[in-house]
Order: sequence, then structure tokens, then C-alpha cells
Amino acid sequence: MAVTRSIELKTEIPGPRSREILERKERVVAEPLSIFLPVVVEEGHGATVTDVDGNTFIDFTGGVGCLNVGHSHPQVVAAAQEQLARFSHTDFTIVPYEVYVTLAERLCELAPVRKPAKAAFFNAGAEAVENAIKFARSFTGRPAVIGFEGGFHGRTLLALSLTSKTHPYKAGLGPFAPEVYRVPYPNEYRGPSAAEALAALERALVTQVAAETVAAIVIEPVQGEGGFVVAPPEFLQGVRRLCDENGIVLVVDEVQTGYGRTGAMWGIEHAGIEPDLVTIAKSIANGLPLSAVVGKAEIMDAPGDSAIGGTYVGNPVAQAAALAVLDVFEEEGLSARAAAIGDTIRSRMLSWQDRWDAIGDVRGLGAMLAIELVTDRATKEPAADLASAVVEAAAERGLLLLKSGIYSNCIRVLTPLVISDGELDEALDVWEQALDASLA
Repeated sequence: MAVTRSIELKTEIPGPRSREILERKERVVAEPLSIFLPVVVEEGHGATVTDVDGNTFIDFTGGVGCLNVGHSHPQVVAAAQEQLARFSHTDFTIVPYEVYVTLAERLCELAPVRKPAKAAFFNAGAEAVENAIKFARSFTGRPAVIGFEGGFHGRTLLALSLTSKTHPYKAGLGPFAPEVYRVPYPNEYRGPSAAEALAALERALVTQVAAETVAAIVIEPVQGEGGFVVAPPEFLQGVRRLCDENGIVLVVDEVQTGYGRTGAMWGIEHAGIEPDLVTIAKSIANGLPLSAVVGKAEIMDAPGDSAIGGTYVGNPVAQAAALAVLDVFEEEGLSARAAAIGDTIRSRMLSWQDRWDAIGDVRGLGAMLAIELVTDRATKEPAADLASAVVEAAAERGLLLLKSGIYSNCIRVLTPLVISDGELDEALDVWEQALDASLA
């Protein structure tokens, strides 16, 4: 029986039309907005994208994790179009609308936070993080915030202060927000252990910042940009205990781990704890600009009247899309699908690790998986150039991959969770070919 292939390459990569558009880009788009994959998209459906030259790729970048229900899901498109035809904007705090309230009801019920819960909506993950800290500071009356080495929380001032990777994100862009402290994050591959990281956090409350001045601890259950590093449950449970003992608000950043990516609806569910606040973005509205903070009602109610807001926050078109995304998750069982996808990918990754010494580590939860490339297994020296070569070789063969990690030597999976088994096998075959070409 002939196997149907999703990848279809009609030109070299990048093709002539992509190259022409990218040449135009050089003349008019600010230089810092550099392009990672030089293929200009024409359309996307499910787990595939087609470029302006007619080449079709399987997409493992997923809009950097925004497309868990896939490109242009018909239900999401219909919901957004229907809302757009009625009205696109009023500013909820000026002239309110029902879709905001409906989405808040559903997320308050669904979010893994201590109840009763309330929600507030914003535009981007960074904005959600900044506002979560506003809620925490208002509630506690304290200034300080603790983040983690390897964390990524966005690129606005306070979020960037929390972000822990100097190049390309922070170099030359200071000064940063004050009263932000950073402690080690556990890393099974490179260290420290969960116990060592927890001890470092406890020590920081003695040597760096007094516990009674800390408003919030902000943590990702799995570091996204940091290289898909998983926090062990016992570490997250220890952080929860320290927050409880010291009256600190626990903010869990679910921007990349949320919406089924880890095989559960929320990444924190694997640790069996409830945060006080969660920040949500990326796949919440299938790539339309929307984010949320959901948390304990008493914390969410703490800021003064009109202290939280913004012109575009909680856009009704994005919120209509977000309601459709939740429907799709329920109807298609996408969290369970992520777990199944993850099992398939992990087994292939482990076979690659057996075959190639350059693959130092395989890690992640559910469909949030990565390989870490090294020049030497003993020293674990990062191999960023090798990771780039694999990504390039994969793109030439029709698979779009994305790097991550503080050393830029990890290749991560953010495929839409609607990917078919056939597409998944095809993509993994191509990835293996790219590894063979780059590592042989």
C-alpha cells in the first residue's frame, strides 16, 4: 500500500519567491528581527505549512507553541470570523462584552489554581507575567520577585528582568527592573539536583532577599526557551511549601507548558500542586494575541480600581477563538493525544541517542520533548552549531524544527497536537535523516 506523504518539495529551500520576499524584508524590516527559517509561509493547515513557492512542510515549530490545535482549525476560524463580523473591539472596561465573561468562567473552572478563582486577560505572555507580579505585589504589599536560572518569561522590562539568557535577549538592554532575584533551577542532566536547587532557594532567602519582602516566586514547570528542562515534582512541591511558610505568592508560568503540551492540560498537574496564580498565553487562542492570569480570587481582587487593564486586553475576536480552542480540546481529547505523540517521539529520540553520541540527553513531558546536542558525552560541552546544522538539514528535507536552551544546543518539539500518525512518522523519519546527514 502506498504511503501518503505530506511533505512536498517543488524547489530548493528556500525557493526563489521566499528569497525575493526576504530580500525585500532586509530593506524595510528592523535588523534585530532576524529570520530563523527562511521559508515564507503562504498557508497552514493542521500540522503542515505551505510556502510561497508551493513547498509543503511538516511543522514542528507550531508558531513557537501557539498552535496546539493546529494551523487554521476550522472551528477556531469560524468562531473568530463570526465575532469579527459582529464587532472587533470596544475595550472591555469601557463597554463590556459577554465572551470575556464566558471565557473567564471556563478558565477559572479549568485552571489548576486554588479556588475560588478569578481571571484577567491581556495580549501576550510577557504581559501576563508582568500583571501576575502586579497582583502579587498588591496582595502582599511586598516588592521582591524570585525567578530561576534558565527561565524565560518574555521581553518587556520586568519579564525580561526575570528572563535568564543574556544573548540574544538581554545584552545591552539594561538597566533591568530592581528587586528581581535569581536562583538555580534543577536539571537532571547538568545539575543541580532537586534537593540542591531547593537548598539554594532556601539559602537565597537568607543571603539575598528576606522572605518577608518577597511578593512572588515565578517558575515554569518545564523550562521552554531554557531547553525543555523538567522540574521534578518534589522540587515544585518544595517551592509550594516555602511559599506557604512565608506568605509568598506562587506564580506558575504555563505560557508554553499549558494547553495539553505536556500530556496534561497544565504542566503543573504532573507535580500535584496548586499555584496561586497561573499565566497562560500561546495556544490559548491559536496564535491570536491573547493571554491570561488566572488565580485565587483574593489575590486577583487586590489591586486598586483600574490598576489593571490596557486598551487591547481581552480582545473579543481572540476570545471567541479561545472558546473554540477549548471546545476542540474537549472534543478531540488533545491532552491524551499529546501523551501518545510524546510516547512515539520519545522512543525514536532514545533510539537516536543510542546511535549517536552527540545526543547527550533526551527529556521532556508528553509532547514537550527535546534532544540536547553535545560535542562530548563526558564533558557535556554544548554543540550549538551542530543543532543548527540539524535544523537546516531538516528544513531542506521538509521538516521545520526549532532550537532552544541557554546554550542554543537543544532541538525541541512543538508540533500541533492534531498531527496524524502518518505525518508524525514521516516527520521523525526526516529528522533522523537530518541527524544522519549532520552527525555521520
